[in-house]
Amino acid sequence: MISSLARPLLEVADILRAHGEAYATRYPVSVSQGAVIRRLSACRTAALGGHVDACGRCGYTRVSYNSCRDRHCPKCQGVKRAEWLESRLERLLPVEHFHVVFTLPAALHPLVLYHPRLLYGLLFQAASRTLLTLAADSKRLGAQIGVTAILHTWGQNLLFHPHLHCVVTGGGLSPDGSRWVAGRPGYFLPVKVLGRLFRGKFLAGVKEAYHAGHLSFGGSVADLAEPHVFRRWLDALYRQDWIVYAKRPFGGAEQVFRYLGRYSHRVAIANSRLVALADRQVFFRWKDYADDSRSKVMRLSAAEFIRRFLLHVLPKRFVRIRHYGLLAGRNVSSKLARSRQLLGEPIVEPLASERKTWLDRLRDWTGHDPNCCPRCQGPLTRQLIVAPPPVREQRRTAVLCEVDSS
Repeated sequence: MISSLARPLLEVADILRAHGEAYATRYPVSVSQGAVIRRLSACRTAALGGHVDACGRCGYTRVSYNSCRDRHCPKCQGVKRAEWLESRLERLLPVEHFHVVFTLPAALHPLVLYHPRLLYGLLFQAASRTLLTLAADSKRLGAQIGVTAILHTWGQNLLFHPHLHCVVTGGGLSPDGSRWVAGRPGYFLPVKVLGRLFRGKFLAGVKEAYHAGHLSFGGSVADLAEPHVFRRWLDALYRQDWIVYAKRPFGGAEQVFRYLGRYSHRVAIANSRLVALADRQVFFRWKDYADDSRSKVMRLSAAEFIRRFLLHVLPKRFVRIRHYGLLAGRNVSSKLARSRQLLGEPIVEPLASERKTWLDRLRDWTGHDPNCCPRCQGPLTRQLIVAPPPVREQRRTAVLCEVDSS
């Protein structure tokens, strides 16, 4: 059995089980945040039910509890990531790709936290339109590119840091669809121009939402309800240089694939970064980018750790991975297929019999067959279904249940 199968010594779920209920009692939490606390606390415990498997060869018995499947859970993303990556690989074009990061300035953070659904959506809209507009300009590339955008809201220290990671094709389809327009090798678009256009589009959207009455104000942004205060705040943001960072181009399709695997289903903090939970204090590893990316250990009170973790709970059903241009859903069978044809790459649709099941993906991800006994590799058979507690008991049990230490 490979090491990735071993349960970390400490998990986010352990912290939430120990301190989540007290935190939710003492501090205000949204409905979505409360649901995340309950689901992650109950993940892979008796609170969600499960099953018992046994090996008829050596007598080994395994109790497996159900997963919460919450997208904020560090334990529940592996199979989802593998499934998503398989679909992305089928759409990856054999061209140079670039990594562009759009970051919102700190002055916007309080308003974004107050209106996450609206302003996260505006972040996607402003960034994607910036990329597509500049690339379509005949003085630049003069073509429609493909963009995959992934929302992250955290920094290494778990503080709020909303930014968009975009993987962009280094070339695009000509307006008439007759040819593939390749970009200059090693160069995409000027970042200063990207930053100015992104700033203009995002702030124009904020201004439009304000005048349409779609923004409400309270707490730390209450003063923005005054028109003259809002105008001064907006003017100051227009005068700032907004950070758009274009990283070096990827080395090839395989590197793009590995990158997407790291970033696509990442949550605010991985269990592997947690060091200890002691005396109501949480210790975790982080990289201090202001200090030459040195690895350090941060200590936070359990309450502060939970507060920071909950900053990154997304609105219900909010889509955090989106595709634009050639990769937009409506263009996959037309413009993307045409691009692949122009690039001389055959379009191969996998047969239904070749498509992987979730069990196949789990084997690929872990290197272990969950249907085989870890001791003798004999077949495991289902012996018993463990039902979860009645619905009225689940909320209490999800917080109070203990993890089987074995």
